[in-house]
Amino acid sequence: MGKRLLQKVSRKNDGSSVSGKGKIPILKVVQVLVAAVIGFYVAFLVSTTRQATSLSDGATPERIQPDSSSSSSSVQRKAAEMDNPQQSSTTATITIGYAVSVTGCGSDPLEEGAAVLKHSIHLTSIHGNTGNNTTSNKSGKYDYQMYAIYHPQAAPCVASLQELGYILLERDTPIAVADMEGDWLRTHIEKNGCCGEKELIKLEAYTLIQHPVVVHLDLDVLILQPLDPLFDAMIQGATASNAQSRIKVQWPEKPFTEQPNAFITRDYNMNRPGNPYPPVQGGFLVVRPDMAVYQEYLDIIKKGDFQEGKGWGGKVGAFYGGMTIQGLVPYYYDVLHPHDVVELDPCQYNQMCNNPRDKPTVNDIVNGRCRTGQDECQDCRSLPLEQVITTHFTLCQKPWWCLPQDEDRIQSRLCRKLHHAWYQTRSSLEVSWGRPAFGKYRNHKWKQGDHFFGFCRGAGGQGYIPIAKPYGTPIAKPYGRAKPTTTNNKDAAES
Repeated sequence: MGKRLLQKVSRKNDGSSVSGKGKIPILKVVQVLVAAVIGFYVAFLVSTTRQATSLSDGATPERIQPDSSSSSSSVQRKAAEMDNPQQSSTTATITIGYAVSVTGCGSDPLEEGAAVLKHSIHLTSIHGNTGNNTTSNKSGKYDYQMYAIYHPQAAPCVASLQELGYILLERDTPIAVADMEGDWLRTHIEKNGCCGEKELIKLEAYTLIQHPVVVHLDLDVLILQPLDPLFDAMIQGATASNAQSRIKVQWPEKPFTEQPNAFITRDYNMNRPGNPYPPVQGGFLVVRPDMAVYQEYLDIIKKGDFQEGKGWGGKVGAFYGGMTIQGLVPYYYDVLHPHDVVELDPCQYNQMCNNPRDKPTVNDIVNGRCRTGQDECQDCRSLPLEQVITTHFTLCQKPWWCLPQDEDRIQSRLCRKLHHAWYQTRSSLEVSWGRPAFGKYRNHKWKQGDHFFGFCRGAGGQGYIPIAKPYGTPIAKPYGRAKPTTTNNKDAAES
């Protein structure tokens, strides 16, 4: 190439291929060589610049282009981390799922329990340090998401739960009654317990696999302290989280499962002494979502091996509600998977103020046999309010029935304190919405005004002042005349 350039320059200068004696002047040779070097350098710079420009636009040099399957896997991993924050090492806060289920439209207002329950969860979550936490000086480290799982028959009455921040999930009974193979189960489940086969929609909590843990609660539940020790044990493991020293269990002599898949409480009030498989209390379930577990439940229901007078597998469920959650869950965890579950102390968790013995209490003195089968048993009604972690308003009746519970007896004393805590939480909710902390009837002629924070004008459901709509906004006037609600002694249709 240098020779051709030299010849070209020579022709341009003298009009011939070679002049004189065939020698080229030294100066011209130097000029040609310098021009060639500069040309090569400029060409190199142009080539490098083009390659850099193409890379900055997103192109990848062919020799380092990643495998497409590897790229896809990376995207999937990142998506999984976003959907399951417990799997991401960069996620600061883990979100726990909280679910309620509604099987039908009963006489009790769903909104009252749903609003106060959600706020009690808010106060005991990572958001509890906002200054609105008046019921507890503790806040948790976990975030939360609320779900309302409802049967199609409940569709007309659940819209207000969405207004309160619940995600609505319509779910039919997971196995149709006609498809249940067991004759006794198929012909009796529709009238079993409070809600028949519709109670089985609680199992949908296991399908919320976007959360590491899901807590299923009834709407008449109040959370008074964080459930963080339970979540720590399920996510980190019992040893790593030092769970045994932080969680009070019903049977401390039993080995604590290293990584529990469920925490439950028992409904000993529905149990006969000596029964080896007491019913689970369906208003409080803490579970690890798992589609395989969900499918196993469905297989059990479809097979329908519920024997008359004996229960599931001829062992579990010969009690009220035994064909559905109260009997199905203990059959799963006591018989089929006994190492997956931890039974919690029912006085601290899901406190219901129930009589621990099978005969009436007289003048605060207990009588009869312990329903747990023990010689001696604790009386949950004597537990200080400060030690209650969650409460379930069953025997104490619903807070929105405005019952003073001021009788001087062991059950009423704690029930009164728990009702007051519910109204204290409602007051905190009202304040968080920019509303007055007390209702209109605080200084009413009825002497219970302070106890109910002015949200009751008399005893009974007709005296209750419902939470005003629109939710989440201030109201122009203090709460006025109450809207009548029906008081009865049956649980509302929510399960």
